[in-house]
Amino acid sequence: MYTSRYVFNNALYDMIKFLKYTNKLTSYQKFASRVGYMGAAFLMAGQWTLEPILFIIGFICVIVQVSSRKQWNLVALNINGLAAWINHFLK
Repeated sequence: MYTSRYVFNNALYDMIKFLKYTNKLTSYQKFASRVGYMGAAFLMAGQWTLEPILFIIGFICVIVQVSSRKQWNLVALNINGLAAWINHFLK
C-alpha cells in the first residue's frame, strides 16, 4: 500500500519531469558556446584595460556563439559593437 507521501513525491517528480526543458546541443553549438565564454572573458579583460584589440577579439568570439544559436538580434548588436571598436582602433 502506498502512503500519501510517496504518491505526492511521485506526482511532483512526474510534473517536474514533464516541465523540464532539455536542449540537446550539437557539437558545433558546444564548441561555439565555449568560444563565446572565451569572448566574454576577452570583453571583461577589455573593460579593465581599455585595449581595443581585446574588445574586437571578444566581439568576434561572441558573434560566433550567438550566430550558432540563431539569436540574430544579438548578432546585430555585437556587429555594432565590433564596428565601433574597429573604428576606435583605427583612429
